[in-house]
Amino acid sequence: MRYEPIDSMESPRFSGIKTFIRLPYVEDVKNVKDVDFAVVGIPYDTCASFRTGTRFGPSAIRDISALCGKPYNPAYDIEIFKYCSGIDAGDVKTVPGYVEDSFDAITHGMSTLFENNIVPVAMGGDHSMTLPELRACFKTHGKVALLHFDSHYDTLKSYFGKSYNHGTPFYYAAKEGLLENEKSVQVGIRGELYDKSDMEGSLELGFNVIRAEECHKIGMQAIVEKVKEIIGDTKVFLTFDIDFLDPSCAPGTGTPAIGGFSTAQALELIRGLKDLNIVGYDLVEVNPQYDVGSITSLAAATLMYEFISQIAYRKAKEVN
Repeated sequence: MRYEPIDSMESPRFSGIKTFIRLPYVEDVKNVKDVDFAVVGIPYDTCASFRTGTRFGPSAIRDISALCGKPYNPAYDIEIFKYCSGIDAGDVKTVPGYVEDSFDAITHGMSTLFENNIVPVAMGGDHSMTLPELRACFKTHGKVALLHFDSHYDTLKSYFGKSYNHGTPFYYAAKEGLLENEKSVQVGIRGELYDKSDMEGSLELGFNVIRAEECHKIGMQAIVEKVKEIIGDTKVFLTFDIDFLDPSCAPGTGTPAIGGFSTAQALELIRGLKDLNIVGYDLVEVNPQYDVGSITSLAAATLMYEFISQIAYRKAKEVN
C-alpha cells in the first residue's frame, strides 16, 4: 500500500483533520509496509532557556502545512509520491517537566522508525530533543555525521550546572560517541556568547564550523560545496533550528538572533545538499506564540516539504 496526501483538488485544503501536508495518520508504524518516511511531532520544551512554547510547534506546523503539500516539486523535477510513500505518525509521548523520562520516550519512539527503515522527519520542540533522536539513530545506523543549521553552537557542557538544556545536546551527542565528529558541520552560527570558550567548544569536539559571517561572505553555493567535501558519503542526520533564519523571516522562535538567513538562502542550501546520504531529519524551535501571520510555521513546513522531496529524489535515483 502506498501512503500519500489527500488530493486537494478533491478535498479543499482547509478541511479535514490536520496532519502534515494532509498525509494519512498512522500511529502504529510497526504494522505498516512500504513506508519510506514518517513525519513525527515532538511537542517538548522543558529544556528551553528563555521563551517557552515550542511544545506547540508541531501543531502550528501541521496547521499551515496544507499550503505546501502539492505532490510535484519543480526544484527536484520530482513527483514525490510516485517514488515514495509517507505518513504522519503523530506525536511522540513525552513527560512535561521531566527531562530524562522524556528523552527515553523520544528515543523509544524514534527507534521504531529507524528499525523499520523509515526515515524520520521530526518537528519540535526545543533542540534538546535531537540528542535522544541521535541515540535512536545510533542503534540502527551507528555513528553519523551531524549537519546542523543554527545560530547557536549547542555544545555547552552544562547550563545552570545541569547537563541537559537546548544549548547542550551536541556536546553530549559527541561525548556519547553518537557522531562522526570530524565529518560533522555546523552552519550559520552567530551572535554573542557567555564566554570565549563557548566558541571553542565545537572545535575541541572536532566539529567543522562555518559561522554566519563566512557564509554571507562566500555565498550559499560555496557553503554547499564545502559541506559536501567534508561529509562525503558518510551517513548524515540533518537538524535545522528555525533560528538559523533571520528573525525577519522567522520571528516565532525562543532565542532569535539577527544577522541570519533568508528563506531563499535556506532553500538554496538544502536543495544543494540533496545527494547527501541523509538518514534522518528534524526541524526544531518553532514557537508559534511569537509568530506573525504564521510565517515561521510556513517556513518550517516548507523546509520539511523539501526534506521529503529529497527522500523522493534519492528513491528515484535508485530506481532510475
